[in-house]
This record gives sequence, C-alpha cells and structure tokens, in this order.
Amino acid sequence: METAYVLHHVRSDDEHAEDAKLIGVYSSPSRAEAAARRLRQAPGFCNHPDGFTIDPYPVDEDHWRDDFGGQRPIHTSLLSL
Repeated sequence: METAYVLHHVRSDDEHAEDAKLIGVYSSPSRAEAAARRLRQAPGFCNHPDGFTIDPYPVDEDHWRDDFGGQRPIHTSLLSL
C-alpha cells in the first residue's frame, strides 16, 4: 500500500485552526520534513514555526467513511515540527 504524506500549517495562536494551510502532499516523510524546514524561514511561517504537521494517508482509500454528519477518522500526525 502506498502512503502520501500531507503537510499542513496552522498558526500556533489559531485556537480553531481556521487559518489552516495545506502546504503539499509528498511521497515520503523526509520530503515533507524538507518542505517544512524550507518554509519555516518564510515570512509568516517564521512567526509560527511550530505549526507544521505531517499526516500519513494511504492512497486509493476513502478517508471519510461516514455520512455527511459523521466523524472523519482521526489521523495521528506523523510529525509535529
């Protein structure tokens, strides 16, 4: 089974994660980590360097298995940077 690694960033002061950003989808944890390291220096991100998370997602699978009102399965972050 293949896995994609999704890099997100949420400002550390954003209590409700309303400013969450999907940074990218990578083929390995090391590529996602490299992207986070690059962005950690960028304007805006450098003010919230701990807001990065990497989540593994198996490809070709449904990740929302319930109806519209159901709960999405919780993915444990592989890495919080």
